[in-house]
Amino acid sequence: MPRLLLSGLLIVPLFLAGCGSGAFKQDAPDVVVVDSRDGQTPGPESGADESRQEQPESTGKPAETGVDEPRPPAGPAIELSLTAEQLRWVGTQIYLNECAGRFRCLVHWNENEAFPSLGIGHFIWYPEGVDEPYQESFPALIDFMVDNGTQVPGWLTELEPFEAPWPNRAAFIEKESGGQVQALRDFLSSTRGQQVRFIFQRASASLGKVLEAAPAAERERVAGYLEALAETPGGTYALMDYVNFKGEGLEPSERYQGQGWGLLQVLLAMEPEPEQAVLDAFRDAAGRVLTSRAENADNPVERERWLQGWLVRLETYREPPQAPLL
Repeated sequence: MPRLLLSGLLIVPLFLAGCGSGAFKQDAPDVVVVDSRDGQTPGPESGADESRQEQPESTGKPAETGVDEPRPPAGPAIELSLTAEQLRWVGTQIYLNECAGRFRCLVHWNENEAFPSLGIGHFIWYPEGVDEPYQESFPALIDFMVDNGTQVPGWLTELEPFEAPWPNRAAFIEKESGGQVQALRDFLSSTRGQQVRFIFQRASASLGKVLEAAPAAERERVAGYLEALAETPGGTYALMDYVNFKGEGLEPSERYQGQGWGLLQVLLAMEPEPEQAVLDAFRDAAGRVLTSRAENADNPVERERWLQGWLVRLETYREPPQAPLL
C-alpha cells in the first residue's frame, strides 16, 4: 500500500486491530491524518472514520542540553509515514516488546511500582495520591480514543477524577480475576490499532521538539539522522518505540549523574561508521546510552536485571523481514 502525503499532512491508511491473539486483524479501513508540524490529529477527512514510558511531566524548566543559547526554528518538519500493513507490524512489535504478546499483560501491575501499566505500550495510569516522575499516558490514550469515535467502557467515562480504581498493587491483585479487569483487557485487546496510532502521533509530535532542543552546532546532524530514520519502516518503528519506551530526553529530571537517556541523547551519541546503515548506528548508540544509564543508576536492579532486557529490545530495531511491508 503506498504512502500518502498531501499538502504537508501525513495520511496513513489503517485497519483497526481485532481482539484475541497477538496478530492484528484487518477490519474496516480507517484513515489517520497527522500534521507533522504539531502532531495533532484532525477530525475525519472525506467521510472516513476517524516507560515503559519514561517521560516525566514538565517542570516548567528548559531542557538541559549543555548549551545555553537562543533556540531558532529547527527547520522543516520531519514526517513519519507508514502504510497500514507497516503500522500493524509496528504495533505487533511494540506489543511483543512490552507484553511478549500476552493478553494478561494488557492490564498489569509490576512489583515495586506504584501504578498499573495498560495496553500494548504499557501506558501508565496513576491511582489517587500517587506522584511519580513519569508521564501518565493512559488518560491521554483514552482521550485520543474518544476524540476519534471509539466507544470506551462506560465505567471509564464515569470516573471522576480519572484515576486508577485500585489504590495499590495488593488491591489490584485482589480484583485482577474480576469482571472489570477482564473487560478492560478485552477492550485493550480489541483496540490495539488505536493504541499504535496514538504511539505514532506521539512520536510524530516529538521529532520537532527533539530537534529544537538539540545544541545548535549539532542540529543539522541530528536532523539528518531523523530524516534518514523516518525514510524506512524499520527506522520509523525505532523512533516510535524508543519515544514510547524511554521518552524524548528533554526534561532535566530525566538524568542520572547529569546524563540523560531519551531520544535526544541517543541521536547525539550516534557515530555511524562508513557505509553503516543509520538504523544500525541508532541501535548501537541506544545501547551505549542505556548502558551508561544503568551504570549511573543508584538502584543496582538496572544493571543486574533491566539492562539485558533493554538491549534485547534494541535488537528488534531492524527493517521488517517480510517483503510486502517494504
